Amino acid sequence: MTWKDNYQVWKDYKDLNPQIAAELAEMAGDDAALENAFTKPMAFGTAGMRGLIGPGIGQMNLYTVGSATEGLARFMDTLSDDDKQRGVAISFDSRYQSREFAHHAAQVLGAHNIPSYVFDDIRPTPELSFAVRHLHTYAGIMITASHNPKQYNGFKIYGPDGGQMPPVAADQITGYVRSIDNLFTVATVAEPKLRQKGLLHIVGEDLDEDYLAGVKAVSVNPKLIDEVGKDMKLIYTPLHGTGRVIGYRALKDAGYANFTMVKEQAIADPEFPTVEHPNPEFPEAFNMAIKLGKEQGADLLVATDPDADRLGAAVRMPNGDYTLMTGNQIASVLLNYILKAKQDANQLPADGLVVKSIVSTELATKIAEHYGVQMNNVLTGFKYIAEQIKLAEENHEHTFLFGFEESFGYLINPFVRDKDAIQSTILLAEVAADYKQQGLTLYDGIQQLYKEYGYFKEKTTAKEFGGVDGAEKMAAIMKSLRDNRPTAFAGVQVETVDDYQTQTATHADGTTEKLTLPESNVLKYWLADGTWIAVRPSGTEPKIKFYIGTNADTEAAATQKLTDFEQALNDWVQD
Repeated sequence: MTWKDNYQVWKDYKDLNPQIAAELAEMAGDDAALENAFTKPMAFGTAGMRGLIGPGIGQMNLYTVGSATEGLARFMDTLSDDDKQRGVAISFDSRYQSREFAHHAAQVLGAHNIPSYVFDDIRPTPELSFAVRHLHTYAGIMITASHNPKQYNGFKIYGPDGGQMPPVAADQITGYVRSIDNLFTVATVAEPKLRQKGLLHIVGEDLDEDYLAGVKAVSVNPKLIDEVGKDMKLIYTPLHGTGRVIGYRALKDAGYANFTMVKEQAIADPEFPTVEHPNPEFPEAFNMAIKLGKEQGADLLVATDPDADRLGAAVRMPNGDYTLMTGNQIASVLLNYILKAKQDANQLPADGLVVKSIVSTELATKIAEHYGVQMNNVLTGFKYIAEQIKLAEENHEHTFLFGFEESFGYLINPFVRDKDAIQSTILLAEVAADYKQQGLTLYDGIQQLYKEYGYFKEKTTAKEFGGVDGAEKMAAIMKSLRDNRPTAFAGVQVETVDDYQTQTATHADGTTEKLTLPESNVLKYWLADGTWIAVRPSGTEPKIKFYIGTNADTEAAATQKLTDFEQALNDWVQD
């Protein structure tokens, strides 16, 4: 069917949701918008789905959410009755229609006699991961578009261990979703009836208390908080999202008494009115926190994204200005603090394990090596870090100590199986307190690490490909990169190319070896001077990401190398 055929089906459907019908009427005559909304169904994969909110098979609405939930329900129908009756935990963020999508999902599950446990209000993604484990449900659904702009929403599925659904099960669910020919035939049951039958449970404070108890236990040295942290000036902003529900309480519970929330951004507002992008990776997200921080002379500014799984930070410099830390820098100071504190307390396990993504800093590898801790590299996506935690527990071979991705996602204690900005906020404040006790700042701390291990610099850029042909353009670029393999960047020889799609590492002399990580559309180039460059299409957004990681003996040299390699990469991609 063409997009016009699909559009006509929606126009002709007599029982279309009134709000969606009104939005559809507003789109009349806008062929570009209609083509984008009705050409292809929403992509549904191992990370669920994410897209613009609006009518159509290619956008987030009650019907596409219903079909995604129906796919999960049909999968759960194949399980044992005991597993099926464990049910599904459901949470949602502060975005437009998040609450409606969450409750609609519960109604679809109820039509299959699958119990659901829905939070009474917005909660962070990490608390949803916790809820799956705490309630022993078989699955979890998180309605969120994370750090995307206000026009977006999304649907993520979690598995029995609290991590994102494992690949085999995720593929089966995807198959069920794609087999649904008519979105309008997905059955639902009204909530009052579900409540009467015991198929819909509302949860909230009962889980909050247990989750917060786990967060409090993240502290490595509570005495340090009593001595320094309680008086340290902090600014916290949840960027209009779920962090306002839990972040404030977590800081209070941990003993940080002298912190201030950015009140304008502590309002759960789907418009995100004070920021263009509610993303702590972007400097402008800190504008209000910096203004407040200067007024109060705050030592540390922290920001969490709308679903509170990503954490960004800024630290005060001697001149009173603030500098933002990168995700790699935050991860490095957290990791160094954890390992050093455990070593000093004779609590560093001999089988310690740290896990990071293949596009994250190698500084962390150097730190782990220094403390005799194993570093495992995984593909991008926190589900792969969760898999490593599960394997470590099942095989009794390693003790998980820390996991991170360069994109501002970190996990300290594995009672959660996804990146957790609430845990990270508490521990980063403790690290800041540790440096403050020494008369230093977090900025000083990362500089100390550079002096000890070398100056590591990383940069991530992205090129967007919107519209109905965006996926084809991205595929063409990746094909071109494979067909025209470079031998050097900025005059530095490429020694090895890791192609995770073919699971093959090809060396400069033509020899090859098998890669052990799962198949993925990622290319990574290892250069003779220790620099690496990676190219990866995003799994949730219409963009290709380019990563560069380099190092040198001085900061100036590392910065210059980063500039040179970025220019060389841009020139090569454009050619």
